[in-house]
Amino acid sequence: MSRTDAALRPVDLARMAGVSTQQIRNYVDAGILPPATRTPAGYRRLDDRHRRALVTYRALMPGYGAETAREVMRAVHDEDVTLALTLVNAGHAALHDQRLSLEAAGKALEVVAEQAPDASAPSRSGPLRIGEVAARLGVRTSALRVWESAGLLRPPRDRSTGYRVYGPSDVRDARMIDLLRQVRYPLPQIRPVLDGLRRTGGSEALRTVIARRQEGLAQRATAMLEGSCRLHHYLTENGSAEDR
Repeated sequence: MSRTDAALRPVDLARMAGVSTQQIRNYVDAGILPPATRTPAGYRRLDDRHRRALVTYRALMPGYGAETAREVMRAVHDEDVTLALTLVNAGHAALHDQRLSLEAAGKALEVVAEQAPDASAPSRSGPLRIGEVAARLGVRTSALRVWESAGLLRPPRDRSTGYRVYGPSDVRDARMIDLLRQVRYPLPQIRPVLDGLRRTGGSEALRTVIARRQEGLAQRATAMLEGSCRLHHYLTENGSAEDR
């Protein structure tokens, strides 16, 4: 019996992938793997196509994410290749949009970082309250409170009223956080940018942040390329020696 024709059990695929046997069964039930025939005793009977489907799914996940990878495989097994390719194209388009957003945010962040704190102040009449800052940035007051809880903002309180008051440097920091959040940067990784800006007044930490994000997008693009290549092999039923 050839390798291609050899019958496989769920446990065989589980061992290959380093997952549980139940996970393989779940993949079949979810349509990630093709439908499986049953033995007279009721056991699932898998073959090389199931193995290649598993390899394809796992190759798609790093670049497209588990949800999109699942929907792509389900579309393929529903014989809706057009939908599968649409999902792949949407992933590439989203990545391109993220890259453009990152470039725009990087330029804007550089401008903000290079401004003196007083140049960031939208008003010369005095400190601003939280609602005024939120309106200037186009965010909710709850976002400013979350950033404060995370230790990113440190607005003082008015001694007489107890209200938060935002000075020029606080407004600048809030604008920096908002721009970084727009490019999906995690809150814990924003702190070094603000710390560096407050300590030196420079934007070196900011450049590091942008460079790391760009590197991450490049890695994801490479993963997408690898995943789409594997999908092409699977669609044409032309698995190469690399997936064996």
